[in-house]
Amino acid sequence: MAGQYIILTEAYHIPFNEAVTDSVITVSVLSFSIWIMVQSIRLYPTRAGSLLYSLIISILLAIGCVLMSNTILKMSLGVRGVDYLPFVENSTPIRYFITWLILAWVATYTVLNINLSEQQRKFKKQVDTTALLKEAELFKLRQQLQPHFLYNSLNSISALTIVEPDKAQEMIGRLSDFLRNSVKREGKENVPIQEELEYLENYLAIESVRFGDRLNVIFDNKSEARATMPPFLLQPILENAIKFGLYGNTGNVSISVNIDTKDDILRFTITNPYDNESSAPKGTGFGIKGIQRRLFLLYARNDLLELKKEETTFTTILKIPQQDA
Repeated sequence: MAGQYIILTEAYHIPFNEAVTDSVITVSVLSFSIWIMVQSIRLYPTRAGSLLYSLIISILLAIGCVLMSNTILKMSLGVRGVDYLPFVENSTPIRYFITWLILAWVATYTVLNINLSEQQRKFKKQVDTTALLKEAELFKLRQQLQPHFLYNSLNSISALTIVEPDKAQEMIGRLSDFLRNSVKREGKENVPIQEELEYLENYLAIESVRFGDRLNVIFDNKSEARATMPPFLLQPILENAIKFGLYGNTGNVSISVNIDTKDDILRFTITNPYDNESSAPKGTGFGIKGIQRRLFLLYARNDLLELKKEETTFTTILKIPQQDA
């Protein structure tokens, strides 16, 4: 309004009263037209051709806005505006053009803003859906890995109840404590490395009941104390190493677990004996595939799990990027 008043008084030397009246009426009608146009665009039932629709609305409203402004000016000025009304009529084309430019700009901005908001809403919905699917798959993988170990333990307990009932009772107690600890860890995204190692010690205590002195797992931990990792990743790897190491072997078996941190990567190297000529035990492989899938879901990388087979050894390398890297 101030801008129009200055133009009328300075450029065209319009008297004060006429300039103020013209400015107030023009800006008021324009504001009302903008409100009508924005509401019309927002209530437009389809997004197809919405930009063209908004431009058509701006043209029609610009015509209506100028006609209404001129009519109200004539009624407001009355006899006093006899000398001013010819100026209003002569300036109608430029008034229309400026009004249309303003309305077209507002219309375009409104449409783009609505489309952007719609795209953001769809993107957020897609991201939320993807996150839910990812979390559901991770939960499913965790739930599948735990019974994988539980079935083996129950089979061992069943066999021990006949030949060594005392060991069977001990194994049931250890298994109960182990599963109770597993439930407490279920909701955690990451745990300290020391907590994961303590969890593995409880797991190995159960396995030691099954295999006795035949099984020897050696840990060499050189990782940083602040290192963290997702829970339940190491147990399936260690279980796989025990199966490969003990299958077809009647003697003692040593499995080494080396842990270090380098270039913000927590690295586990698990090495176990392996007979290249013997067939793999039934059921092996699922834990490894589950870990590969979990690692991809968590870090979107396929290079974090490496398997190396040699004539007498099998090596599994697990790499965990640190979140504060």
